[in-house]
Amino acid sequence: MTTNNGPAPFSTARLDALPLRVAYADEMAAVLDDPGLHTFTGGAPESAEELRARYERQTAGSPDPDELWWNWVLRIRGEDCLVGYVQATVRGSRAEIAWVIGTQRQGRWYAKEAARGLVAHLMGGRVVRTVVAHIHPDHAASAAVAASAGLVRTGEWEDGEERWVLGER
Repeated sequence: MTTNNGPAPFSTARLDALPLRVAYADEMAAVLDDPGLHTFTGGAPESAEELRARYERQTAGSPDPDELWWNWVLRIRGEDCLVGYVQATVRGSRAEIAWVIGTQRQGRWYAKEAARGLVAHLMGGRVVRTVVAHIHPDHAASAAVAASAGLVRTGEWEDGEERWVLGER
């Protein structure tokens, strides 16, 4: 599940999940350059320079030694282009996950495929026993992605988002 330098890559039927590297910032800035991607999460698209700075922080790892930051970019196999990312913040046997697919590639089931692959990757290593996602109540597409990955609504709320869980609570 991990290598000495961070999370291990994994693949799905159409996607390769590659551990985040600062070198991906330019391509990812173009993938994520749509204010609509921030409708439910807040913020705005970041420039390549801003992404490079964020990726430097993320790849350096969490300042908390009990927390792991695992981030992957998603590359479409055969097209050799990035389409988004998945991420997991791991603390003990619990992982909080998120996913984003660039607007131009949405509607092709990449998010569902990536989230299912991420959950299988995390839980297949036998370290993670609980996967959690936080979904905005009006974000039907993310709710569908979470459900397709096996997560279920808990009815619990945090910062205006519902907690979805798979595994031990």
